[in-house]
Amino acid sequence: MRAYLASSIGVACTAALALPLALHPGTAHARAERTVAAGSTRSLPLRPLDSLDSRVGGGTDRGVAAGRGDAAVERGVTASGVRPFSLVGVVWDRPAAELRGRAQVRTRAVGGAWSPWRELLPYGDEAPDPDSPELRGARAHGGTAPLWVGASDAVEARVRPEGVGSAGADAGAGADARASDAGAEGAGAADLPSGLRLELIDPGEPPAPPDPGRAALRALPGHPAPTAGGGAPASGGGVPGAKPTVVGSPGRPSWGPSGPSVKPSSPPTPSAPSAKPTTPRPSASVPVTTTPPPSALDTDTDTDTDADAEAEAATAGAARYSAPRPGIVTRAGWGADEKIRETGHVYSKTVKVAFIHHTVTGNNYSCSQAPSVLRSIYRYHVKSLGWRDYGYNFTIDKCGKIYEGRSGGVTKAVRGAHTLGFNTNSMGIAVLGTFTSKKPSAKAVKAVAKLTAWKLGLFKRNPRGTTHLVSGGGNKYKKGTSVKLHVIAGHRDGFATECPGKRLYKKLGSVRKTAARLQGR
Repeated sequence: MRAYLASSIGVACTAALALPLALHPGTAHARAERTVAAGSTRSLPLRPLDSLDSRVGGGTDRGVAAGRGDAAVERGVTASGVRPFSLVGVVWDRPAAELRGRAQVRTRAVGGAWSPWRELLPYGDEAPDPDSPELRGARAHGGTAPLWVGASDAVEARVRPEGVGSAGADAGAGADARASDAGAEGAGAADLPSGLRLELIDPGEPPAPPDPGRAALRALPGHPAPTAGGGAPASGGGVPGAKPTVVGSPGRPSWGPSGPSVKPSSPPTPSAPSAKPTTPRPSASVPVTTTPPPSALDTDTDTDTDADAEAEAATAGAARYSAPRPGIVTRAGWGADEKIRETGHVYSKTVKVAFIHHTVTGNNYSCSQAPSVLRSIYRYHVKSLGWRDYGYNFTIDKCGKIYEGRSGGVTKAVRGAHTLGFNTNSMGIAVLGTFTSKKPSAKAVKAVAKLTAWKLGLFKRNPRGTTHLVSGGGNKYKKGTSVKLHVIAGHRDGFATECPGKRLYKKLGSVRKTAARLQGR
């Protein structure tokens, strides 16, 4: 009996000791979860399609890869059974090289069927300025626009040079003009840039909602914060069911039923009812940074004296035209991995123009997927194209939610990489989707108006006005050209491109009118 009791007690003790280990995963498990959440990028070289090396994983489709007269110059890859990815793009070595050809992909949904072939659109116009260290650095590459495909586990890609048809054509057409790009790739591929490869982007998992108790504690202000009415704001954490408002913890997102969002804090109360701040001021919801002020980091060598800004500042009552700050999801809110971008920030002197873009990533996404799309584009910009950070200053999804883009402070004149030749003294706002033939949602258009009214108001800009920017070089205006632009302009106004798409571009007139009204003009 004593032996039986001893044995039972031993078993019970062993089970009790093992139980906490099963309920509370150790450090190694937590580290593995963080690694998965960070996302990943896989590069697959594009090879001549008659080469067996174009096969990855489960093999290649012989009907696609061989048996055509242009197989010696057309390049591609087939990969199956790969780690799931959600965004694709084609990149090459030199950012100055032009892809004079047609890039197409088709993907297989996880547990589903193959998609039709889809185009990867040009992207050289949405980039850092030609003389920017960001574009001239060793990490910089050329590339197509990225395409959101949703969770997929197989892909086929092909790049066909101009002048090459499916039945065969002159494979050497245009080779003499771009032979240097091909390098040692072979005479048959001279039309294509060197180093062609397909990028498969996994956005990783969205940031996990914080523990409700901890979220409530974070929502409590460290000390009473004044509001526009002079009182102290509600903490948001003491009322059951209320959404916590971040006051004492800058950069911390609040969580609602649809995911991360950030409630903007009340703007500073001016000394007079009609007075507004004449210079941009960071708000409490902008993540705290140790980066020196813009004047300390500004690398702007533009000799423009910003005469337009001085003239507007001299106008009586110009400071009274402002608009309320809209809700903005911070980078922490959409899950940006701050470890992959370059440290520090680059600023312009002011913001004179808001350039409107479409991301050309496709419209096949849900609003709940928007943070994943942003994380994918961010990784593509930094890891695949070699930029210092996310290119756009802000992004807006089809449901009208506004997201912080390039880091550095949403109230500041952060220099982005969005309008080749005109990134200085401007900001880039991208609407998530492709609007060449599809109409943008009314919510997205309204959000563009709200965002431009607020941000341009910080720099005393009239949304219905015009101004001048000096071109840094592009295919529409030579370097050094002073160009007259709308304060709210389409990308195509500064560069010969389809961006922001015909259907979105037609909405800019109403955006200017609404933004001006929101400023009280």
